[in-house]
Amino acid sequence: MNAKTPRIIGILALQGSFKEHADMIRKLGHDVRFVRNLEDTEGISACIVPGGESTTLMKLLKKTGLDECMKKSVADGMPIFGTCAGMIILAELGLIDIEVDRNAYGPQLSSFETKVDFRGEDFPGIFIRAPKVSKVAGGVEVLAKVDEVPVLVQQNKVLVGSFHPELTKDSRVHEFFLRNV
Repeated sequence: MNAKTPRIIGILALQGSFKEHADMIRKLGHDVRFVRNLEDTEGISACIVPGGESTTLMKLLKKTGLDECMKKSVADGMPIFGTCAGMIILAELGLIDIEVDRNAYGPQLSSFETKVDFRGEDFPGIFIRAPKVSKVAGGVEVLAKVDEVPVLVQQNKVLVGSFHPELTKDSRVHEFFLRNV
């Protein structure tokens, strides 16, 4: 497959902000498949776990078997990107070696926008009931911070963020993720 061939990016579509991720991925020239069951994972090149309600998403992942499928896929080298609740889920599944505090930036009414320092450049960060990274283990690279707190980190091909880059018009974080695919 050459670099210009669109890849199929799976987007977990059980609950949460999956449509916005799909719009961004399509804008970048790739095909999207909404993942709701194990059959939907066939032939995908990467996966995105969107924001939403992490407890509900985790229950649905376990019910469908997608939790174990994600573990196996990551072990086999598939890139995966989790935003907000997706960060919590990927940490809980042991796919990235970080500790996360849920809703650490406050409730829905405390949602905010701020500039994120993404690899030395400003990026628009939208934080909605966002988790906070409280501990980063060795082997995890910090890619973005807000007030010296990591908000975008990567370990191998697992990328997670506290904020919602899919809700902006700026595609740099998704482009960064797709370079792993």
